Amino acid sequence: MTNSAHSGRLRVRMRGRSVDEPHRASTGLELLFDLSFVVAVAAIVSQLGHAIGAGHPLSGLLPFLQVFFAIWWAWMNFTWFASSYDTDDVPYRLLTWVQMVGVLILAAGVPAAFGHDDYLAITVGYLVMRSGLVAQWLRAARDDRPGRRTALRYATGIAVLEALWLLRLLSAELDVLPAVVVNPIFLALAAAELAIPVWAERARGTAWHPHHIAERYTLFTIILLGESVLAVSTGVADALDHGLRPTLVVTALSGLVLLFALWWLYDLEPSGAALSDRRTRSFLWGYTHYAIFAALAALGAGLEVAVRSGDGHTSVSSLVTGYAVAIPTAVFLVLLWAAHAGIAARSPIRTRVLFGTSVAVLIAPVATAAVPASTVVVIALLTATAVAVTLAAQHPCPRANSWGGGGRES
Repeated sequence: MTNSAHSGRLRVRMRGRSVDEPHRASTGLELLFDLSFVVAVAAIVSQLGHAIGAGHPLSGLLPFLQVFFAIWWAWMNFTWFASSYDTDDVPYRLLTWVQMVGVLILAAGVPAAFGHDDYLAITVGYLVMRSGLVAQWLRAARDDRPGRRTALRYATGIAVLEALWLLRLLSAELDVLPAVVVNPIFLALAAAELAIPVWAERARGTAWHPHHIAERYTLFTIILLGESVLAVSTGVADALDHGLRPTLVVTALSGLVLLFALWWLYDLEPSGAALSDRRTRSFLWGYTHYAIFAALAALGAGLEVAVRSGDGHTSVSSLVTGYAVAIPTAVFLVLLWAAHAGIAARSPIRTRVLFGTSVAVLIAPVATAAVPASTVVVIALLTATAVAVTLAAQHPCPRANSWGGGGRES
């Protein structure tokens, strides 16, 4: 059964799709859905960049991680649901549209969350997204008898958490909750969100497609890297107000090399085949991507600040600027290993390469403190070297046995 066979139909019975369906790829609707997240990610990257540029990165880190959790969790839940139950009929499309509306509401609330700790629009947008997914799971519970118990667990769990998120919002708006418990409550509710799929899948596993899931995650990785490219471009545009400088050009080009190298390393991992062989370990892989994706988004903010600092008109210390790039890069490298260590029998990227590069990246800002403009250059060279070493290990050059590479040694 292919998705295209049902496109545009008024209603299709929602049943679990085949886990080994051939030629399963992302649909046009999924790509459109992803585009709505571009706005939200761009908003938090911009706000984190402003916090770093203003010299108080830690104050921007907490709202960044909280808002990014809402973005990532809503995207991830839709992605795995679609992999199992995408019918592409009219109700499915309309409910997906509802979730897209929620993304845009959330994106509109990002400045208030960062600037005034006002999470009203963030929470409302998140609840709209989750409401659309609850309706999808209820459809699945009605139509797919074998998976009914699982679908009802998902719908119930999400609905209960929605009520709790709403209660948290109302308590905060009415100043009922002491400020000291607001963040612990967020952590508790986020942990409960993560527990819902674990609990629901125990009833009966959903029919998600491993290669489709791997492709969807790769596409979201590309979106995040694209946001970093946009951040570099924004930094260049701002820096050009003070005139073109060689350090500006070198920093921007190095940032692009760094992003390309990180994409290359991610692309080397055989996620689809590994998920197919070890479906029961998918939770570790999927959940670790929160930090992987967050690191890529934070890297965009760091690169924007680094490019702006290349014009010499910034008050941020070179060490802060350097670590705004180095820390997200190192986190990405370490968690790239962690995500695939549990599912891939043999990764093409050696552990010592990823960890060695991570350590070197974290040393780079201190080692290049005398020449701050070289920090991004060094980090980019380190990650590019990791790619080169990995490729060389995969495809070693044949050694010639004699002069000219021909016959045997005498």
